[in-house]
Amino acid sequence: MPYTKSYTLSEATKKMEHYCAYQERCHFEVVEKLKGMRMIPEAIDQIMAHLIQENYLNEERFAKSFARGKFNIKKWGKKRIVLELKKREISAFNIKSALAEIDDEIYHSTLNELAQKRLGQIKESNPLKRKKKLADYLLYRGWESHLVYEKLQELI
Repeated sequence: MPYTKSYTLSEATKKMEHYCAYQERCHFEVVEKLKGMRMIPEAIDQIMAHLIQENYLNEERFAKSFARGKFNIKKWGKKRIVLELKKREISAFNIKSALAEIDDEIYHSTLNELAQKRLGQIKESNPLKRKKKLADYLLYRGWESHLVYEKLQELI
C-alpha cells in the first residue's frame, strides 16, 4: 500500500483554505478532497464548518461563477450547466439563481453564433445529415431542444 501523508486538523484546514481561495469550490468537491486526504468524518465536518464560516465556501457564489464561466467560455447551454451543477449536489435554489446570471438576449445570440460557426464546419452535403450533425452538436452542449430545432429550421 502506497504511503500517504496524514494531516493534522490545522494542516488540513490550511490546505483547504488554499484550495478554496485558488478557485471557487462546491461543498461536494471539498468533501471529496478531504476524504482523499483520509480525514475522519468529524474532522471533515469541522473543516467544512470553518470554511463556510470564513466564507471560503459559498454554494451560491460557486453556482453563479460556474454557470457564468461554462456559458461564457465553453458556450454550454442551460441544460448542461444544470446537469453539471446537480452532479455537484447544488441545491435547486442555487441552480436557479445561477441560471439567472445568464442574460437571455446574450444566450440566444450565443446559440446563433455557435450554430452558424458549426454549420460552416460541417462538410456534409446532404441537408438531413447536416441538420442531424448540427442538432447533435448543440444538444450535446446542453442547449434546449426547442431552441435547437427552431435554429435548425431557420438555418437549414
